Amino acid sequence: MSQAAKRKTADAPAFPKPGHNHAHCTKEALRKAEAICAARKTKLTDIRRQVLEAVWRSHVPVGAYDILAQFNAGGGRVAPMAVYRALEFLMDNGLVHRIASLNAYIGCAHMGADHHAAQFLICRSCGTTAELESAPLNRALTQAVAARGFTIDSQIVEIIGVCPHCRDAS
Repeated sequence: MSQAAKRKTADAPAFPKPGHNHAHCTKEALRKAEAICAARKTKLTDIRRQVLEAVWRSHVPVGAYDILAQFNAGGGRVAPMAVYRALEFLMDNGLVHRIASLNAYIGCAHMGADHHAAQFLICRSCGTTAELESAPLNRALTQAVAARGFTIDSQIVEIIGVCPHCRDAS
């Protein structure tokens, strides 16, 4: 990620304001995903695109069966394995993340960046989830586990709390 992109990400609010236009986020995510897939010579198939769109419809993590229910609401016949395969492809390509504590998925805020560590701020009131990229936190965790002789393969930190919008509303 370029220094300008890092500054832009650092300056952006972690939690979108209520009434935020998710359509813009979805459109931008699809544009980036297409570019990433083209560069990697992989295919963003129709089902992968639809699953990515479903994940990006809001900033609240969505479960695989919720996505499946959306697809089949109008009488569709999408199989659960098709959704899970699409989610696996999207995760493998750094386009979405799995929030383990919720068994749900969220769009990657840093698509295309090579990051093996992810931190998520999850609002317990509204469910909005923001991806946080913190080099100092990554270093501190790496040092703490290395001191115990442990080697990190991947690092996902989920922090539950209250977003600024919910805090201000109460």
